[in-house]
Amino acid sequence: MPKAAFPGSFDPPTLGHLDIIRRAAAIFDELLVVVAENRRKNYLFSARERVSMLEELAGGLENVSVAVCDSLIVDFLQKQEVRLLIRGVRGVNDFSYEFELSMMNKALDSRIETIFMTTAPEYFILRSSSIKELASFHGNVSGMVPPLVAEALKAKYR
Repeated sequence: MPKAAFPGSFDPPTLGHLDIIRRAAAIFDELLVVVAENRRKNYLFSARERVSMLEELAGGLENVSVAVCDSLIVDFLQKQEVRLLIRGVRGVNDFSYEFELSMMNKALDSRIETIFMTTAPEYFILRSSSIKELASFHGNVSGMVPPLVAEALKAKYR
C-alpha cells in the first residue's frame, strides 16, 4: 500500500487519534502523522510538544513518522510526495465537515485522495476541545487520552 498522511491539530492527542494511527499504520506501508500549525489558532500545546507526544505514542510503530505542517495540507503533501489523506470521523457532523474539506483539497490538487476511517465505538465522543475543558476543571481524562497526555494536561492546568 502507498504512503498515507493523517493530519490534525492533535491538541491534545486522544485515544481516538491513537486508534486511527494504529489502524492506518497496519494498512499502509508508511504513515505520516501531520501536526497542523495554524498561526491563527491558539493551541494549548505547542507544535513541538504535540510532535513529541505523538512520537512517543507511536514509538512502537516503525512505519509511522510525525511532521509539522504550517501551510496548506495539499502543498505539504506535494512536497512529501503523498497522495493519500486519512481523516477520522466520529459521526455525520464530522463526515459533513471532512467531506467539504476533501472536496476543497481535490479542487486544489486532483491527485489527492481522501480515505475516511470511522472511529472505534469506544472513542465516539472524544473531542480534543471537550477533553481540554474537562482537564481545565481537573476532571479525570484518563479514559480519553494516553497516560502521557493526561500528565501533560495536568501540568498545563496546575
